[in-house]
Amino acid sequence: MDKQKTIAKELGLKGVGLHTANKVNLTFKPAGIDSGINFIRTDLTHKPRVKASVENLLPTERSPRRTSIGHDTVEIQTIEHLMAALAGLAIDNLNIEIDNNEVPGLDGSSLSFLEIITEAGIIEQEKERRYFNIKEPIFAEEDGASIMAFPSRELKISYTLDYKHSFLKTQFLEIEVNPQTFQSELARARTFCLEEEARELQHQGFGRGANYENTLVVGKSGVIKNTLRYEDEFTRHKILDLLGDLYLLGQPIKGHIIALRSGHSLNLKLARKISEQIQTYSLGGVGASYHPKEGQELDTAEIMKILPHRDPFLFVDKIIYLDKGKHATGIKKVAKDDYFFKGHFPGRPVMPGVLIVEAMAQVGGIMMLSPEENRGKLAFFMTADNIKFRKIVVPGDTLVLDVTAGKIRSKTGQVYAKAFVDGKLVVEADFMFALAER
Repeated sequence: MDKQKTIAKELGLKGVGLHTANKVNLTFKPAGIDSGINFIRTDLTHKPRVKASVENLLPTERSPRRTSIGHDTVEIQTIEHLMAALAGLAIDNLNIEIDNNEVPGLDGSSLSFLEIITEAGIIEQEKERRYFNIKEPIFAEEDGASIMAFPSRELKISYTLDYKHSFLKTQFLEIEVNPQTFQSELARARTFCLEEEARELQHQGFGRGANYENTLVVGKSGVIKNTLRYEDEFTRHKILDLLGDLYLLGQPIKGHIIALRSGHSLNLKLARKISEQIQTYSLGGVGASYHPKEGQELDTAEIMKILPHRDPFLFVDKIIYLDKGKHATGIKKVAKDDYFFKGHFPGRPVMPGVLIVEAMAQVGGIMMLSPEENRGKLAFFMTADNIKFRKIVVPGDTLVLDVTAGKIRSKTGQVYAKAFVDGKLVVEADFMFALAER
């Protein structure tokens, strides 16, 4: 299991925005577990914080030819090269203070961001990274370009560059992305545009901070006033952009991404579709498209063969998905005649939060005890951490209890659990179990 990472110490850099030409200072600061990547506009009143996420993406038409985030009147433009560096170096948690509206363009690549993060030092934190594995193929297209995502054990990107241009010939590159390949194969690749586009783009207000040093301007016979760092630098930069755009999912992914002529708009369309898949599978796949495979459902009788609990302390009606020792999803139908409603807010019945936690723990126990090597053992609570109650649960609700294994050893195991009602998160918690002989 990989650990979450942040930086060891605070460091900063400064530069000019590629599109706005605004002068800007960045300060990178360590951040806590599960906090994600957050930008803080220190030049604005109250120093508003914007999380780097799909939910905070600005519309493409508001910020064309770049990736930008924001909310209300707050925005941070052109974050893709910085996000690519964070993705490539596996940085999960970071606070980025910024005193203007655009990340500096620097040399047009991720190199300076890589160097300063490396200088700051990368440290592991005391919690595992939570990867999302692409479950089902995803496809998106627009204007003759296309992009697809397929299940894979690692993150691999295959990109085809195809311009109708005398110098920019068709190029193809496939790369398995990890910190080593990012540093050696992608980080130094710079942004580019065609010579015939450059003046028109600047006339439209784009690229005010661009020049021949931070942008590869491609003429009919080659790059103007600059030299390539890689023969296929254009394709590598497209992969770099794609990597940065996908890191707005808020967690690392494993999958094979295949792109043909894809740019920011299409990259972000794919990111939104992956985000939808993440939401679906955060419910264990429960929904209109979910069909348990033969042998995956467990009824009450089967559950009681694994758990020692009995009525009135068995809070799982059935298991609708079980990947032994790895993942389980259970159902608890909350009935109006459940015994605990008689004494818990009887005037307005509410399911006790501790019983929801117990129900999640029971699904976790089923998951951990289901492998043959653990059959006959007992699973005891050691710790329950990060418990958050989001919404109340009332008679008539159906609880969907979803648990995923963390680090599992012979005698202990970590479990991450969430409870949902109608697709909305009601409770979440992290558990540690001890496995013992009966």
